Amino acid sequence: MIKVNIIDVGGEVIKDNEQYLLKDNKFGKNLILSSTMLRANQSTNGHKHEGQEEVYHFVKGKGEMEIDGNRFDVQEGDIVCIEDGEFHRVHNTGHLGLYFVCVFDGGRNH
Repeated sequence: MIKVNIIDVGGEVIKDNEQYLLKDNKFGKNLILSSTMLRANQSTNGHKHEGQEEVYHFVKGKGEMEIDGNRFDVQEGDIVCIEDGEFHRVHNTGHLGLYFVCVFDGGRNH
């Protein structure tokens, strides 16, 4: 069992640069609990992966989610389910950080 707080899911720092702070907390056999603080006016690189689904939970801030070319607003409390193989990217359209937590299986392949 693992218990964390939504504001700090713990884990290993994967990236920390002018774009974002990304941390992965590996647990169980296949799950990753990941957190991203996307800095103001930045976007994630965007990617897709075969054989992997993801769930994004937006905790703080506002922005836009892009899935297969469709962009829509996201804000605190929104949850977005990303299906296997869908291209996805997050855009912080504001002047504050956009913080979200993601759960995916099978390890980081992006």
